[in-house]
Amino acid sequence: MPAATVRTLAPGAEALLGREVPVLDLGFVQAIDYMGTDEDIVQAARVSYGPSTRKVHDDRGLLRYLMRHRHTTPFEMCEVKFRCKMPIFVARQWIRHRTANVNEMSLRYSEAPDEFYVPKLEAVTLQSTTNKQGRDAETALPAEQQASVVALMRARNDQAYADYQRLAGELGIARELARTVLPVSLYTQWIWKIDLHNLMHFLDLRLDPHAQIEIRVFAEAMAEFVKAWVPLAWEAFVDYRREAVPLSRLEARAVGHLLAGMDEARVASACAEAGLKGRELQEFQTKLIRLRALSGPGSDE
Repeated sequence: MPAATVRTLAPGAEALLGREVPVLDLGFVQAIDYMGTDEDIVQAARVSYGPSTRKVHDDRGLLRYLMRHRHTTPFEMCEVKFRCKMPIFVARQWIRHRTANVNEMSLRYSEAPDEFYVPKLEAVTLQSTTNKQGRDAETALPAEQQASVVALMRARNDQAYADYQRLAGELGIARELARTVLPVSLYTQWIWKIDLHNLMHFLDLRLDPHAQIEIRVFAEAMAEFVKAWVPLAWEAFVDYRREAVPLSRLEARAVGHLLAGMDEARVASACAEAGLKGRELQEFQTKLIRLRALSGPGSDE
């Protein structure tokens, strides 16, 4: 029988702990521990002790208010720890998110595994001519050319690993030097711990269609765990971050001109169809007033 615990548990997260989710050809994401639940977020916001006497509906409303108004500290009360295996070039993008605690496998102490990332044929594309850091998603390459590229990658990986084995094994060269011949397609592993607020920021960036596909698939695997772990917080995150559309000053002014003179009954009907009500409806009505004001006299100054 599992040991009893007095901490709050998330049934969805408990069901997924320890499960390796395959990512890419040889990688994975594995949630190994978490702290906190949706309930802990609202408790932190209320600065109270013991279980809440509020209903789940009230908790959901507070969570949505916190996310909508960017009150982020309560979300930092939840943390999760993942074990991940990814190519080194993915890890180097990933480590740019400096708000996590990380411990990575060291090739000074350990022998490098003979594990290298090789993309699927359909992932082999040209460099984009409009995006300096992205692929060309429009131009299709002949299958023969894609296969040739993959074969070249495999050959280079094999040769690099053979050189590494000769240096570290046959010649007895120190591992910390022998590893320098290995490419960034080599797989590495780490333990990655982060709070929920910063994890959501990571996911907001790395789930974006413009993110490199090789890191996006890791974000997608982690997102599935977050959905199960804190479903109310995830719902609010999707509504107010992932699927929200921020406007610049000029964009807001353009919307203000579109709204000028619009029939109030039509606006009310649109709000009802969208499901806006209560405090959220009041806040939206305030935004409409601000947007309309941008189309008035002097707004272009």
